[in-house]
Amino acid sequence: MAESTILHGIGVGAGLAAGPAYRTAPPPALPPPVPVTDPEVETARAVAALSAVAADLNRRAETGTGAVAEILRAQVMMAEDPELAAAVAAEIEAGADAAHAITAALAIHRQAFEAAGGYLAERVADLDDIRDRAVAACLGRPMPGIPSPDQPFVLVARDLAPADTATLDPRHVLALVTEEGGPTSHTAILARALGLPAVVRCAGALDIADGTLVTVDGSTGDVAIGVDADAVEATRDAEARRRHRAGSEHGPGRTKDGHPVALYANIGSVKDLHGEVEGVGLFRTELLYLDRADPPSKEEQIDAYAEVFTALPGRKVIVRTLDAGADKPLPFLHLSGEPNPALGIRGLRVAWRRPEVLRTQLEAIAQAARTTAAEVWVMAPMVATAAEAAGFVAACREAGLPVAGAMVEIPAAALRASSLMSTVDFLSIGTNDLSQYTFAADRQCGELAELLDPWQPALLELIAGCTAAGRAAGKPVGVCGEAAADPQLALVLAGLGVTSLSMAPRAVPEVRAALAAHTLADCQELARAALLGT
Repeated sequence: MAESTILHGIGVGAGLAAGPAYRTAPPPALPPPVPVTDPEVETARAVAALSAVAADLNRRAETGTGAVAEILRAQVMMAEDPELAAAVAAEIEAGADAAHAITAALAIHRQAFEAAGGYLAERVADLDDIRDRAVAACLGRPMPGIPSPDQPFVLVARDLAPADTATLDPRHVLALVTEEGGPTSHTAILARALGLPAVVRCAGALDIADGTLVTVDGSTGDVAIGVDADAVEATRDAEARRRHRAGSEHGPGRTKDGHPVALYANIGSVKDLHGEVEGVGLFRTELLYLDRADPPSKEEQIDAYAEVFTALPGRKVIVRTLDAGADKPLPFLHLSGEPNPALGIRGLRVAWRRPEVLRTQLEAIAQAARTTAAEVWVMAPMVATAAEAAGFVAACREAGLPVAGAMVEIPAAALRASSLMSTVDFLSIGTNDLSQYTFAADRQCGELAELLDPWQPALLELIAGCTAAGRAAGKPVGVCGEAAADPQLALVLAGLGVTSLSMAPRAVPEVRAALAAHTLADCQELARAALLGT
């Protein structure tokens, strides 16, 4: 085999891939400023560019599914924000042309997002994408997208914009490699949803020349550059064997000695359902609320929920109530003006200001459940105290929903899991948020990626505390964060006592195969070692 260079990043999509690498082209460069003779005409040009971007993003959202569609709709709201239009107009009045006015106005928004930290800081890349697309529209140039070589390829990028990920075809793209991003970035989410090997935060990736043969290991985060045809063939054979093993197991999730660990899907709508899953562990309902000035009616909600419930007769569907705020600002909630939205009114806390929004949603879920055969459970996001959990359970009971739980995304909830368990029927751990809040580490900050590794012993210890509370109360504790999709970490979570794992549907076969190859005792031993950090 030929000598090759190894680049190291963070593996976020399990599996192996090999083939020629091709990079995404950079967006059009901002040209020198031009004098503005008619501010009114220039403002109209800028507004038209932003409108064109919003329309294009909206079209892509219609073809996307799950988290990608949600992210795109959030981008549409950003592009259509009246405050952005006003800021652009002010820049033009001060003498800037349309392209420079858009760039300057979005730079101010970008600075505000970065200062807010948390989820809003994660959306800086979304603002940059809107800027690049709007500038391209102003200049009358196309915005470069995914390359189209005449063969399957490994896609290399600085980071992947949601608009590009929505049109990515897994039949042609073998793997994803980015220089930026992190374990919970858009690239990571997409890779898991599509079942693609992926490596993020890979320094030097953009220096790979187009057409260079590479191998990608989504488990270790290694990218080998300049390999020969033998290495490509060997890697593809190994991946084929891995997929065969994953596809040979069927039925409910369980360990080698028969200990059950239910395997559920994370979905945003019925379009996300595919493959063999035991039910839905996270039905995100935000898709109904995004990009609208008024909340959806009860009837509209009933139809949307019933569509999912009807597709899963006799199976469990866990519905997360509206998780608004932070990265999902909804105009009709009027939540703007917070100093740090990631630590403000979001999730269940929205009901403090707008109780009717939660009440209507719970009534709609209950009515949809009564007309279908699914086993419907409901859980609240961003629960911090037992009192909050008790209030939510009472609201669920009043609406006619018999099973109500809480998400554990805040360390306070994990530390008081026993108190929560005295009130709720189950807990579901959102490892993405729990990790970020535990380590005070912004998921957008690449230098802190190691702290966001779900293998961190401190995070696992919080999970262990929740499962211990669940065992004592005789109630289930699941994991619905991205960590559930890691086959090796799934073994640790099973060993810690997690009763269900919910993930992107394409990740289920490999997790099922990993569990089937190990006994519960094996998993418990792995969990003990992981808690010690060994």
